[in-house]
Amino acid sequence: MIYKKQNYEIDLSCITRLYPAAILIVDSEEVQVSLEWAELKKDSIEVEFYALIFDFDALGEEITSRVMLKFNTQAELIDEMKEVSKVLN
Repeated sequence: MIYKKQNYEIDLSCITRLYPAAILIVDSEEVQVSLEWAELKKDSIEVEFYALIFDFDALGEEITSRVMLKFNTQAELIDEMKEVSKVLN
């Protein structure tokens, strides 16, 4: 089943991991943190953007095939998660 979003065609039948993240910039590098951690530290960090991450590599292997949908707000991310859930169910 193909899910089309943000110029990607994502084959949902091939994903091995699907998860949300808050993305921070630390020393010029993107760092993924959980939404829960970002909420706990919201007074001391700045979230660059939110992401819904689709991985396609086998568990335990190096990540070489990934799609990251980016969102400005956590609310937009949650809405997208609901849409993906509808397609998967």
